Amino acid sequence: MTDLSAPIKPAAMTMEAHSPGLAMRSLVIGLTAFLTVVDLFATQAILPSLTRHYSVPPAAMGFAVNASTFGMATASLVVGFFSPHINRRTGILLSLALLAIPTSLLASAPNLAVFTSLRVAQGLCMASAFALTLAYLGEQCSAMDAGGAFAAYITGNVASNLVGRLISAAVADGFGLAWNFYLFAALNLAGAALVYFTIARVKPMHAMTATESPLVAMVMHWRDPQLRAAYGIGFCILFAFIGTFTFVNFVLVQPPLSLGMMGLGFVYFVFLPSVATTLLAGRVASRLGPRPAIWGSLAVAGTGLPLMLSPHLSAVLTGMVLVGVGTFFAQAAATGFVGRTATDNRGIASGSYLACYFCGGLVGTAVLGRLFDTFGWSACVAGAGLALAAAALLTTGLKR
Repeated sequence: MTDLSAPIKPAAMTMEAHSPGLAMRSLVIGLTAFLTVVDLFATQAILPSLTRHYSVPPAAMGFAVNASTFGMATASLVVGFFSPHINRRTGILLSLALLAIPTSLLASAPNLAVFTSLRVAQGLCMASAFALTLAYLGEQCSAMDAGGAFAAYITGNVASNLVGRLISAAVADGFGLAWNFYLFAALNLAGAALVYFTIARVKPMHAMTATESPLVAMVMHWRDPQLRAAYGIGFCILFAFIGTFTFVNFVLVQPPLSLGMMGLGFVYFVFLPSVATTLLAGRVASRLGPRPAIWGSLAVAGTGLPLMLSPHLSAVLTGMVLVGVGTFFAQAAATGFVGRTATDNRGIASGSYLACYFCGGLVGTAVLGRLFDTFGWSACVAGAGLALAAAALLTTGLKR
């Protein structure tokens, strides 16, 4: 296996230098991301089945499934706060190993309250691994390699959206809901094994001075208008994304589209183009600057939203492709921007960004879910469009 840390130079190395073994390392980084967050969105593919199983409205089930974002927001903030004192490898390894526990318990959750609590616990574990990995990449990659490393990690996130949903739909359809969660628990343990063999024991590279507390570092980051804008962009991106891709599942299984469980799973091949385009985010943002990169990606996502209102499956799928490509590209560009802009205490900066990002997902689920139940799919799509517009406005605060 490839050791992610040994060949990577510190962030202070010259801009001209590239780390060797970049392709293999990008593959391992992407696979680590895949196994870290594969539980996050995979459950959305079986939302209609879960709604019937627990006999609850779509908005209630959508909120329960996406309650993981509450745990992720909390863990991102806490881990970011204590990041300077956490060993990266140990933290990531324990987070992924512990993630298997709530994942397996979901198979026997007796009611919606327990299901929701277990999803929150999943989020705590997923975000701990996610935040520590982003901090690790920001500290260990060269300045030139950092954008590609972050893009590879977000690409693994994108792939988990596609493959995770396909696996979830197929297993639930063939073997039942319980076996779906048992399989994902096994994938969590596989992620822990991958980290054990690929990430070396390294300490945070930017340790704080004795007089600087994590709270002071966090406040300093929030005082930076560029970082503050990036945090807001992250909030808006997941607000739009998770609201859209949660409730479109109910549209797809209802007339006139009327897809079955496996058909719903195959729909998520719409994320396949995002796997390729997200890899380019770091390079494009470095060449054009963050503002054009994010503006362009948000415009692509906004173009896709009206298509998702069509009664024709081909138009809906095209819209889903565009929204996926745009939001994932914007997320990768914003994540890389935070890693480059925070000159010190990157773990704290990444934690603050992720806390805002996942809070956006939770708020988006609640707000757009209420719109969906009360006013229908068109209102839900309109709310997502407003979030993308807000992200575009915040992007004016970013500088190259």
